[in-house]
Amino acid sequence: MITSASNPRLKLIKRLQSRRQRERLGLFVCEGEDLVEAGRAAGAEPVDVLVEGEDVEPALLAEVSSLAHPPRVVAIFRRADLPRAGGKTTGLALWRVADPGNVGTLLRTADAFGAAVFLSAGCADVTGPKALRASMGAVFRVPTGRFDDAPGGRVALLPHGGTPLEELDLSDPVTFVLGAEREGLPDDVIAACDAKASIAVAEGAESLNVALAGAIALYELRRR
Repeated sequence: MITSASNPRLKLIKRLQSRRQRERLGLFVCEGEDLVEAGRAAGAEPVDVLVEGEDVEPALLAEVSSLAHPPRVVAIFRRADLPRAGGKTTGLALWRVADPGNVGTLLRTADAFGAAVFLSAGCADVTGPKALRASMGAVFRVPTGRFDDAPGGRVALLPHGGTPLEELDLSDPVTFVLGAEREGLPDDVIAACDAKASIAVAEGAESLNVALAGAIALYELRRR
């Protein structure tokens, strides 16, 4: 039973709250039984697992937790055990989507529709605590890769001015390219895409949340 806050296992969990440390050490933390079980179900074995009251005093586990209500179980996984994208597949390519909740939700959406997710520099880390919680374990099942490696024809999803999504030819493998809600996609990224599409919304409406736009695009592809 761990009874000291200076225990190296607890100190490692605290260090892994930093993206820099996660990338340097190749590790990340999952908090809560559902996330830990999702990892194991996908074939990823934890490097370490701490259960409150069995391996560590509850108050000490609460101190290293990122949650308002500390979990009963915390585990450390290897980033290398997450699935990597490869080959031709439907995808979502995210350009500087920095909100971890949106990134995690898009992972969950991709999981539902059998898609991969490709991320540019400036995107939120899929192994950060908020993205992990929003993904609901999808991070262990959805292949991820670099933005530049996204396969298929690229379709830029724009708030306005693109071909209506329902009219677009989606017969070939495609990657939908989405930007952050406030900045959107820069001109050079749009120019590099093979097509531009927009999702019809009510007159006067500004735009859709990026996670919702990604879900509608993948649903339309599946519906075809």
